Amino acid sequence: MRIAITGSSGLIGSALARSLRPEGHEIVRLVRRPAASGDEVTWNPARGHVDAAGLAGVDAVVHLAGAGVGDRRWTAAYKREIRDSRVLGTRALAGALAALETPPRVLVCASGISYYGDTGTRAVDESAPPGTGFLADVCREWEAAAEPARRAGVRTVHARTGMVVSGAGGAWGRRLLPLFRAGLGGRLGDGRQFWSFIALHDHIAALRHLLAADGLDGPVNLTAPEPATNREVTAALGRVLRRPTLATAPAPALRLVLGDFAQEVLASTRVLPRRLLESGFAFAFPRIEDAVRAAASPTAR
Repeated sequence: MRIAITGSSGLIGSALARSLRPEGHEIVRLVRRPAASGDEVTWNPARGHVDAAGLAGVDAVVHLAGAGVGDRRWTAAYKREIRDSRVLGTRALAGALAALETPPRVLVCASGISYYGDTGTRAVDESAPPGTGFLADVCREWEAAAEPARRAGVRTVHARTGMVVSGAGGAWGRRLLPLFRAGLGGRLGDGRQFWSFIALHDHIAALRHLLAADGLDGPVNLTAPEPATNREVTAALGRVLRRPTLATAPAPALRLVLGDFAQEVLASTRVLPRRLLESGFAFAFPRIEDAVRAAASPTAR
């Protein structure tokens, strides 16, 4: 297949491209600069521009681009960037795909489990209504922005992703694992909040599954089948890395350091991947300790 990917230089996009190329799939990367090679297409999501001619003939599109939610302290300006990078980019891409003479068969568009808001101890699947809060609102707008592609007959999947456990990057690779390896890790807040996670290996496999599963569209949760509390995540990291986990970060301190983002860190989102499991997907790392061991492996990337 000829597969276009946005966010191809990020943790997920680069891993997905690496997994697809050896099997003969042609990867087209959307880049925010002038295209420098035949496998690149220029786009400017903030301005709503996509070089649609470069997307002619693509069979599938995986849309992963968006400003990192935890990359900076949340200010009003950065919250706008988080929202606009997702909504404006998706709107531009979906519109460009819809206008093609022959649109792709499938668009897999990233979304997030923040769609459900804080669910406490209540487990939710794709049938649950949207929650409240900044990221829940962003996710609703994000998914709605892909509507032009769906109306044009493109099978459109919203991959509602949980916390990706990886040693190669993201919040885990850049922050959690180094912190715990140094013996400075511990629970956040009271530690009772559920973190719905997915191992990087399973995330890539799930994206590929969504590309191939012709009958699957709409929202699909990309989370492991056994969500873990922050206390359980902390304990698993301590066991795998053989480090103490006595440190704690009280909720007031997190709010001081992280601003509004602390609300998301302390929120409990217990999400189940019902549609993924019903479609026949099998997880390689279903439990948090499995995922941590995979992420902490010296060969993990």
